[in-house]
Amino acid sequence: MSPFKIAVFIALILTPVIHYGQHTDEINSNRPGKSMSAYAVGKSVFQVESGIYGIQESHDLLNYDANGFGVDMSIRYGAFHEKLEFVADLQYQYEDVVTRTVTTTKSALKQTTIGAKFLVYDPFKGYEKKINVFSWKANRRFNWHQLIPAVSVYAGVNATFSNNPYHFSPESGFSPKAMLITQNHLGDGRWVLVTNIIADYIMSDYPSYGYVLTLTRGFNRKWSGFIENQGYKSDFYSDAIVRGGAAYLLSNRMQIDASISSSLKTTPSILYGGIGFSWRYDANYKDVIINLDNNDSKKATRRAKKTKKG
Repeated sequence: MSPFKIAVFIALILTPVIHYGQHTDEINSNRPGKSMSAYAVGKSVFQVESGIYGIQESHDLLNYDANGFGVDMSIRYGAFHEKLEFVADLQYQYEDVVTRTVTTTKSALKQTTIGAKFLVYDPFKGYEKKINVFSWKANRRFNWHQLIPAVSVYAGVNATFSNNPYHFSPESGFSPKAMLITQNHLGDGRWVLVTNIIADYIMSDYPSYGYVLTLTRGFNRKWSGFIENQGYKSDFYSDAIVRGGAAYLLSNRMQIDASISSSLKTTPSILYGGIGFSWRYDANYKDVIINLDNNDSKKATRRAKKTKKG
């Protein structure tokens, strides 16, 4: 056996067979896309994701143009369990709407949603990619395990305030929101595919159903880019949005981002772009380590201990 193969074999023996929680060394933000990832931030971790955007809107049939700006914020907190995360989503928007005869202004909280997300299935729990020390070709084969997604469920409630110009009803009220989330790590983690299937404003007069598909590519440790397709449909409003952008890692706890979005229809046509910032506080986080209780892992642990003693 060559020295290289011997070194790889020893490294495999010395590697502890453990599973860590969902907390990562570097911040994992949902920005700048609109999808929600399947994984939680980690128990006792507090994370804020916020941004500002400018918007241009034009409607061919109703003959109006609108220009404005908005601010959005997501507050995420992991509590009670590694797989559980509480989320508050807020969005404020201001617009000047110009028609042929009059100019009006509308502004309000466009979104106020509070909910919780729970990881139902993690394909990496208990999984260890096997390395063939005798075959480079075998290690380069397509890994079918990456097609198995992580699965989470989300449940929340929308709060709508009275006389809100962005909602169909002038009255205040509450309505449920539910979401199914899947996430795949492709190509040894360089590509990430996130899918959200959404039922929004449930039990209201105009329930909305939609999806978000986000494909992210990590170029290096600092830079990543994404493309996204979002669609939603209701009796009140339907649209399809394409979105793209990039994010840059300032530090393990901070990220900045930029994105641009456009609708695919002209009733109305929407174009908006924005920049954002994400920050997390994880000083109280403690690693969750779960030993896999099986004979192979116990033998590997014993071998590792003997090797360290020698």
